[in-house]
Amino acid sequence: MSDVESSPELNGENAAAEITYDEQFYPARPKRLPTARRVARANGTGPRTGEPVGSNPDYVEWLKDRSMLADANVIARQLSGKSTMWQNPFAHPNPRGAIDQAAVWFTSYPLSLMTAPGRSYLATLGDPELWKAFADIGINAVHTGPVKEAGGLDGWSATPSVDGHFDRVGMEIDPLFGTEEEFRRLCATAKWYGGVIIDDLIPGHTGKGADFRLAEMAVGDYPGIYHMIEIAEQDWDLLPEVPPGRTSVNLDPDTEQALEKAGYIIGRLQRVIFYEPGVKETNWSATSAVLGPDGVTRRWVYLHYFKAGQPTVNWIDPSFAGMRLVIGDACHSLADLGSGALRLDANGFLGVEKSAEGLPAWSEGHPLSEAANQFIASIVRKMGGFTFQELNLSLEDIRMTSEVGADLSYDFVNRPAYHHALVTGDTEFLRLTVRLAHEVGVDPVSLVHALQNHDELTHELVHFSGMHANDTFTYHGADVTGHDLAARIQRELTEGLTGERAPYNLPFTANGVACTTVSVVAAALGLRDLSDLSEDEVEAIVRAHLLLAMFNALQPGVFAISGWDLCGTLTLDPAEVAALIEEGDTRWIHRGAHDLMGVNPAATRSENGMPRAVSLYGTLPEQLADPRSFASRLKAVIEVRTRGGIATARQIDVPDVPHEAMLVMVHELPSEDLQVTVLNFSAEPVTGVVRSEHLRPGADVSSMFTGDSVGTVDAQHGFTLALEPFEGTSLIITDPAPGGGAAK
Repeated sequence: MSDVESSPELNGENAAAEITYDEQFYPARPKRLPTARRVARANGTGPRTGEPVGSNPDYVEWLKDRSMLADANVIARQLSGKSTMWQNPFAHPNPRGAIDQAAVWFTSYPLSLMTAPGRSYLATLGDPELWKAFADIGINAVHTGPVKEAGGLDGWSATPSVDGHFDRVGMEIDPLFGTEEEFRRLCATAKWYGGVIIDDLIPGHTGKGADFRLAEMAVGDYPGIYHMIEIAEQDWDLLPEVPPGRTSVNLDPDTEQALEKAGYIIGRLQRVIFYEPGVKETNWSATSAVLGPDGVTRRWVYLHYFKAGQPTVNWIDPSFAGMRLVIGDACHSLADLGSGALRLDANGFLGVEKSAEGLPAWSEGHPLSEAANQFIASIVRKMGGFTFQELNLSLEDIRMTSEVGADLSYDFVNRPAYHHALVTGDTEFLRLTVRLAHEVGVDPVSLVHALQNHDELTHELVHFSGMHANDTFTYHGADVTGHDLAARIQRELTEGLTGERAPYNLPFTANGVACTTVSVVAAALGLRDLSDLSEDEVEAIVRAHLLLAMFNALQPGVFAISGWDLCGTLTLDPAEVAALIEEGDTRWIHRGAHDLMGVNPAATRSENGMPRAVSLYGTLPEQLADPRSFASRLKAVIEVRTRGGIATARQIDVPDVPHEAMLVMVHELPSEDLQVTVLNFSAEPVTGVVRSEHLRPGADVSSMFTGDSVGTVDAQHGFTLALEPFEGTSLIITDPAPGGGAAK
């Protein structure tokens, strides 16, 4: 049942109490039974005596009780041999099947959602009043963001997350965000409204929790979880000293090379993500000396693609401990908590291999990543769910992982390109990326087309700056290498979105910008001071913001939107998050707190400490009562998308355009009619003839928003269209001839 109005007892205050996690919602998913160790952990009991060192058996057992690998073993025993594991096809990705379940997503961020006083993040997300607003807009899925325990352990004490809870250390829900029962109730509420909850899986790394501390002690299979190498004591002179108060130190390039020559590690990788001089100069760190239960003191060097607190999981160790841990975590989210889908974070970095002498190790586009992704996606499909991946690699890598791996992929291909179109008023680079996806075989129906998310606006442009750096592309009538094209686009985005032009945005490392969608739009409009915007300036921001939403929504695939978008938030003053950005992670300025439902108007921070951001659009109840608001106009866009079946359409043409600011996309709908999306990325009105060989002469062209006819396709397969500044539209081509709208 998805129509809540048919069940009055679920309206108002009684709704949350009536919705329960039971077989009504998840008849085929067994729940994980409580175990003695989980009960003890929940009650805060268990041994905790003596020094937190490997020679203390109580400490070692305490770590095992908190281990994800141990939890994974418990979960596996409960699911193995059950008939429910064989009821769903799993071999091949099914993007249209995933979209049938969830076509429009709300992407949340746990630290930034404002809650009522004393109410948890998960309870707030599960509020039926919020889901009524989502249903009104047309949203039918929520990606929660990472909500399980994260951070690390220093002795008996927990340490905070170093990367927004993307350094998982446990399968329990972090008390910062709520409880397991609240997560289950959220899943049940979503199911009642015909929706799906999307949880996070982090297959490439963990935090420095119990599993990593046990690995340092060489306990059981635990070292097999990670890419970590024990360094013989006679070679400790090759290792840097670990500063007081820390448990590891990053290797500099010379030490990395020395350890490679000594035969310990595979050396430098293809790139250093989060590179920061003096902080992270390589992808390797050395631990301090750690005493194991066997009485041996060891030092290790371990791989971390990302931050030092995120040790990389080894997917091909003979123990397969890393694989067991990750698969167990996935099964916990699906079978125990009740989520219907999982995001695969950074899943393109699951394989690494030594290359020829003098070359960086093979760490991107590795076949092991494809194989590991197939394992993960297959187990999720076997359990009735689906997956999506955030894979910022080349188009070929995205295509290959999509052939057997995740059902959907985040649209890193076009995201920087549509921002570039807005900043420059020129869609040529955007048309290039959309067409390249077609040529390589990345179907837009398999992509998650999103506005802002928790990360920076990345313009790393890996397809152009990586494996195609020396290939030639045609841009503005000239041949240019991928390297030079990427450098040009990066420069134009950085200059257009940061610096004196837009001091409210900040660069993030060398290839990104910390910004909200609204602050991108403001920069594109030339608004330098956002402290006192006029009504006309806010309306201009809304129009351009809606244009970006139309690009993402009026094409095949998933459309995703964040709370920052729905509320129209600005970036934070860097001084408000000074402690969070002191090591260069400027992304915190675009993660400001926002209040979707107006539940805590007096609060200046979220329950988890994020400062409240300025909201230009207001709360969802306020916006849905105003037909001119951003949310109300977005609702009309999503209604057209849903009514026409655009989400599962087939993109058949991205034709040339009569004006550089225009973008045209032609789609064959499930009804076999043609739909045309036309967008104007300019602050000026434009008029031109839209042409495509797929348009049949004599066919009627009508607006899907108003139903009005806007013309007829002429003998040259075109029609004339006028668009206001930052206007977009969706047109239906009604072909009087039998056989549908495509040209024969």
